Amino acid sequence: MSDSMNNESVGVKEEFTELDWITLKNDIGSEQMIHQETAGEKFQRKFKENPLVPIGCGLTAGALCFGLMSFSRGNRRTSQNMMRLRIAAQGFTIAALMVGIVKTSLK
Repeated sequence: MSDSMNNESVGVKEEFTELDWITLKNDIGSEQMIHQETAGEKFQRKFKENPLVPIGCGLTAGALCFGLMSFSRGNRRTSQNMMRLRIAAQGFTIAALMVGIVKTSLK
């Protein structure tokens, strides 16, 4: 009888230790209010840190869309030029990312 009670009490202790992180999280949250950054705020912060990356992404997307429209209309020459521009814009974006990484690592 005492063995079964000991096993049950051990199980209860293990259950409490598994759920301790919940009370810890609640305690931390109640002491200080942590500001959760919205998607718009994060975009603004990242744009201020390295504005060339979103610009490069926009150029890439624009060249892709215009190139696909030209392709669907049968304008092969413009479509080919837009796909080449898209590759150049992707290269620009990758270069901007690398510059941002180096800049951040030097801080």
